[in-house]
Amino acid sequence: MNPLPIGLASDHAGFAIKEHAKQYLTQQGYECRDFGTHSTDSCDYPDFAHPLAYAVERGECRLGLAVCGSGEGISMTLNKHQGIRAALCWRPDIARLSRQHNDANVLVLPGRFVSETEADAIIDAFLTSDFEGGRHQRRIDKIPIGGHCDE
Repeated sequence: MNPLPIGLASDHAGFAIKEHAKQYLTQQGYECRDFGTHSTDSCDYPDFAHPLAYAVERGECRLGLAVCGSGEGISMTLNKHQGIRAALCWRPDIARLSRQHNDANVLVLPGRFVSETEADAIIDAFLTSDFEGGRHQRRIDKIPIGGHCDE
């Protein structure tokens, strides 16, 4: 198992699934680094998404897992970072493909739309799948923006 922790982040709407995921991952033998939030009090997902993204980009966390109500807002925030490929997944097969074809490094769950059992299966699929490389690497290499929008 990789010694680097898995980074976790959520807003208030994703807090319950994040806490469940932290417990599940720990039971599976993974170390976790929790960037917050730490309660169900109303908060803003970027406050937790950005620190998670920086930690994954710097190699301080192996992968990330993020949760907000729909998964959309936290995904948008994470994907502003050039080194992040956050994948919003609500089924295990989507999580598997996001790793195999897109080399996703942050799994995003829609906290209001997945059960704990579904979250476990999605997390397992994400963590047990590897990037296939090959033709997919060419596509990954084209994701970062190299200059200004008018170039």
